[in-house]
Amino acid sequence: MPQTQNSSRLPSALLSLSVAFGAAAEAGFDETVENALNLGEGRYGKISFDARWRFENVEQKTRLTPEEANASTLRTRIGYLSPEFLGFRIFGEYSGNHLAGADEYNDGVPNRLGNLKTRFPIVADPVADVLNQGWVSFTGLPATTLKGGRQKFVLDNHRFIGDVGWRQNQQVFDSVTLSSGWIPRTQLTLAYIFGVQNIYARQVDMSSPILNVNFDTGYGKLISYGYWLDYQRASDSNQFANSTQTYGVRFDGAAPIMDGIKGLYTAEYAYQANYRRNPKHYQADYWLVEGGLDIYGLTLKGAYEELGADNGVGFTTPLATLHAFQGWADQFLATPKTGIRDLYGTLKYSWMGVDFIAMYHDFTDHNGNQDFGHEVDLLAEKKFGKHYALMVKFADFVAEGYGHDILKKTDTQKFWLQGSVSF
Repeated sequence: MPQTQNSSRLPSALLSLSVAFGAAAEAGFDETVENALNLGEGRYGKISFDARWRFENVEQKTRLTPEEANASTLRTRIGYLSPEFLGFRIFGEYSGNHLAGADEYNDGVPNRLGNLKTRFPIVADPVADVLNQGWVSFTGLPATTLKGGRQKFVLDNHRFIGDVGWRQNQQVFDSVTLSSGWIPRTQLTLAYIFGVQNIYARQVDMSSPILNVNFDTGYGKLISYGYWLDYQRASDSNQFANSTQTYGVRFDGAAPIMDGIKGLYTAEYAYQANYRRNPKHYQADYWLVEGGLDIYGLTLKGAYEELGADNGVGFTTPLATLHAFQGWADQFLATPKTGIRDLYGTLKYSWMGVDFIAMYHDFTDHNGNQDFGHEVDLLAEKKFGKHYALMVKFADFVAEGYGHDILKKTDTQKFWLQGSVSF
């Protein structure tokens, strides 16, 4: 990645932020803030606050995007959780994302004059001020929470239902949810989603029942689910093509092998077809097989993930936290019409209080015949106490073969520097 005026200052910025965060964490400042936000020791509710600054650089030079993107943004959230009264609680949260320096990027929001800088690659963090959450909950039933309003929730590993927490603007759901652990060893989630506020701070109307049943077998979690996504307006960005019905089963667990060593295993299958007003008729499968070892804190994993295709339509997961899958360069947010197969390996380790992650991906179509490219992802994160964190992250996607020709992909490098505070 070529040096820029902004990137050349990043090491000193990282050092300054590290010193500042460390000093705050050690000075007793945290306890003072915690007490202040916990109003009357909780009798009057609690205020939550977090701030996250991020610098993102994207190099993806094509005829349409000849320049590098540089985005410096600051996301802040302030929320208030009421004290419990007769089993009821209320929560409201504001979220705002604003420029904090470099603004040489395409924010991805279409039809907004003056803000769509198409000569730059996309950094999907538009400036926005939104009601991020606003809900009422009731916990008067045994081991059960009923919640209604705008809320965030995630299921399993975010592959189908996620909050897209990586982006500065979060994905949240206008919904009614019921979460119950009343049945022993079982977690039941029922939800009805009637709207989504996406990462572009735009509203998407839908009418979508959600069912997820999680049973602890003692050897791992056996999960079955059904998701019926019914998009309501053709003017929405995804239109009716994401109206899908998906049914699946997942098993996820770990088992000790000997002292200090654990085996890790995950297997998942899902079936998907068009639903309601989706004009494209298809049936496609999803497969995931993942295995690995945790050896005295060093995690090694290998995995095979496949999103199939049928009739020119790929298996889709429009409500997922997509950044967490198929590479951090975000080249496959939409499944190609020939499907996609991702063979990947992961290495995780913590050293001197710093968490390290390295991943390698090899992408082909779902039959393994067309080469889409490969990617290397690297991350280092340091947490300072409970409230502060610094992170450096890098993704390098190399397009090759059909990745250039059919998918119109190009080599892409992304770099992030991030600091966060959360109370």
